[in-house]
Amino acid sequence: MFIPVKDLNPRRTYPIVNIALILANFAVFIYQLTLPPHAFKAFLLANSTIPARLPAALAGHAPLETAILPILSSMFLHAGIAHILGNMLFLWIFGDNVEDFYGHFTYLMFYLICGIGAGLLHVLFNWNSMLPSLGASGAISGVMGAYLILYPKSRILTLVFIFLIPIPAVVILVLWFFLQFASGVSSLGMAASGGVAWWAHVGGFLLGMGITSLARQR
Repeated sequence: MFIPVKDLNPRRTYPIVNIALILANFAVFIYQLTLPPHAFKAFLLANSTIPARLPAALAGHAPLETAILPILSSMFLHAGIAHILGNMLFLWIFGDNVEDFYGHFTYLMFYLICGIGAGLLHVLFNWNSMLPSLGASGAISGVMGAYLILYPKSRILTLVFIFLIPIPAVVILVLWFFLQFASGVSSLGMAASGGVAWWAHVGGFLLGMGITSLARQR
């Protein structure tokens, strides 16, 4: 068991946007739970990213907005309690310091751009798939990529079996990225069967690294 719990990097400002994003995700999840089963399924299908919608829209067989808008709305949907708790834990750990660097409004734009970019890469790697994809992990991967660029030496308090050990962020984040990339490569050529959107994680992470590298240079 290898679970990051808390970063030991102090922040300079109150992470109002990061907290608002976490609250928004929980609010949508609670709304999902209030829906009866048929409405719950319809809500997820309408607002999740379904890759095959984009080629259908480009061919003129469906409205373009039904393919594009869910890439944004799916970032606030989650499939279950473990899904949302895991995502929000990582956003809580890494997001506050990245918001420190960007400032509140720019951080929000950065988060959304990473999430949309991650969603588009998932669509490209699953062009004809009818399986819905949902969750904030693509955007959060972008935040993690930014953290790697900004604070590689920061310590992350990590639960390793039963011990809490401070581990450099570069170790945690590079290992995490390697696992996502390896899983993505191993899934190439296989029939889509649901599960984790590996390439959304990879794309979001690299996009977050790239944007933040450019921002640091400026």
